Amino acid sequence: MEIEVTLTGGERVEAQVGKHRIVTAQDGSAPKPFHLFLASIATCSGIYVARFCEKRKIPTDGVRIRQRSIKNPDTKMIERVEISIELPESFPEKYRDAVKRAVGQCTVKKHLEQSPTIEVTTKTAQLAGHG
Repeated sequence: MEIEVTLTGGERVEAQVGKHRIVTAQDGSAPKPFHLFLASIATCSGIYVARFCEKRKIPTDGVRIRQRSIKNPDTKMIERVEISIELPESFPEKYRDAVKRAVGQCTVKKHLEQSPTIEVTTKTAQLAGHG
């Protein structure tokens, strides 16, 4: 998978992900990149909960995922992410632990637990017609 990022002025950038465009900014006009990163954990968890419920024909009305990030006071880096699955009273008791395990299968979570190497390079862009 390749994502192309365009600098669109100031601290605003756009990422082309397949046919989707994602806008980020540091000035508050769009989500900050780090917030999108955190949201990817929460939304991935939500997808796995939705999938779990769909397979068992459990209604998702009233199901909510809440995520909280806890920073290390010394490093200011996030040291723990807490995910809370809020279930309505009608949610079957026998599936309460299983839905928690389903979130454990989240692809984003798994990649964070076994983080990839990130390699940064530079190259000179070739202008069209010069080559």
